[in-house]
Amino acid sequence: MQTPRIAIIGAGLMGVGIATHFARHGHSVLLRDVSAERLSDVPAIARSVLEELSAAALFESSQTHAVLTRITTTDALADLADATLLIEAVPERLALKHALYAELESVVSPEAIIASNTSGFPPEQLAQGMAYPERLLIAHFWNPPHLIPLVELVPGEKTNPACLERVRDVLQVMDLEVVLLMRAIPGFIGNRLQFAVLREALHIVQSGAASPEDVDRVMRASLGRRYGMVGPLEAADMGGLDTFLDIASHLMPTLAKDEEVLEVLRERVGQGRTGLRSGNGFYEWSEERKARIAERRAHQLQHALRP
Repeated sequence: MQTPRIAIIGAGLMGVGIATHFARHGHSVLLRDVSAERLSDVPAIARSVLEELSAAALFESSQTHAVLTRITTTDALADLADATLLIEAVPERLALKHALYAELESVVSPEAIIASNTSGFPPEQLAQGMAYPERLLIAHFWNPPHLIPLVELVPGEKTNPACLERVRDVLQVMDLEVVLLMRAIPGFIGNRLQFAVLREALHIVQSGAASPEDVDRVMRASLGRRYGMVGPLEAADMGGLDTFLDIASHLMPTLAKDEEVLEVLRERVGQGRTGLRSGNGFYEWSEERKARIAERRAHQLQHALRP
C-alpha cells in the first residue's frame, strides 16, 4: 500500500499525541491548528511524550530529534491539499466540525480520507452536508494515545469499506489495537463499558455502601488488573458461563439501571467541584495525590503489554 500523507487537524493534547505516535513510527506528519500559541507548544508537548516513553525504556531517547523533525506545523488550510489521510481532533462542537469538513473538502482530493477522533458524535451526524460522505469515518484514539493503544474505527452508513481497510492497515502496524465496529452505536464500545462501570460506581457511593476511595481501590486491585489480561467475555468463558448465569440472575436485577446516580455528579459540579481541573471532585487533588497517580502511570508504562 502506498504510504499515506498524514495530516492532523487540532494541536491539543490528543492531536499532538496522535501526531507524535505517527512520527515515532516513521511517518511525516503535518499538524494544523488556527492557534499560533498551540502550534508553538507542539515541540515541547511532543518532547514530553517521548521523555515519558524513554523513562519507561519504551523509546530510545537518541531518536528524539528524528521524531520531532517528522512533525511540521501550519495554520494554513491550503497546506493540507496533498494529504491522503486527515485525522480531525478539534473540540467536540458539531458546528465547528461541520465547518472544518466543508473547508477541507474544498482543498483536499475527493479520495482523501477524513477520520474524526470524536468520542461521541455518530458518523451520520458528522457527515451531514459533506460532498463525499463515503470518505468519512471515526478513528477514536484514547487518551493518552502513547499509553492506551486502542483505536475504535466506526463506519457510517455511507462509509466506503475500502477507506476503513486503508486506515486499519496504516494503524495496526504502529503498536495499536485497532477495533472495527460493524456499525455505529452511541459511545462506541469503550465509552459504553466505561460509563456502565461509572454508573454502578456512582450507585454504590450514592447508596452509602462504600466510599469513593474504596470503590476505586476495588477496581484497581481486582478488575483493573484482570482486564489487562482478559476481557469481560473471556473472563466469563474462563469462569464458566453456567456459573456466570447463576450469579447474574440474582445480581443483575440489583444493579443501577436509571440516571438517578447523575445527581452525585450534578451535586459536585454545582459546587464547582469538577475534579482535577478545579482541585477537587471526589478527591482533593493535592500535589501528593498527583504524584501518586504519576507513579502509577510510570509503573504501567514500564509494564506495558504490547497488543
